[in-house]
Amino acid sequence: MALLNKKAILEAEDLTTEDIYIPEWEGTVRVRGLNGSERDSFEMKMAAANKSGATKDLDFRASLVVKCIVDENGERIFTDKEVPQLAKKSGAALDRVFDVVQRLSGIGKKAKEDDAADFDQAAGGDSPSA
Repeated sequence: MALLNKKAILEAEDLTTEDIYIPEWEGTVRVRGLNGSERDSFEMKMAAANKSGATKDLDFRASLVVKCIVDENGERIFTDKEVPQLAKKSGAALDRVFDVVQRLSGIGKKAKEDDAADFDQAAGGDSPSA
């Protein structure tokens, strides 16, 4: 097996997208996972808010969702300035998108469960910790 070189890594199309139907919005949105910088920034923002106790006005879900709903060309359709507007939309709809973003970005409990299941399948059996 050949090892990847720098060029191959940097040119890899590794941001996964998924189209999901949102019944509350009566349509489908395309969602992509966070890139490394976006994930770090989001996690640092959450950690700082938790430490300071300033999570009340954070619009947690909308802050993540605005970064990840994209058009057919993979470009964001919302800006960070539109978080307050998006935060006023259905909580159920935001949750649907939020859950997929977490999974695609490898964050949250669901992503860890999926990773464990993938590992178990690749290993050919049950997890020894199960």
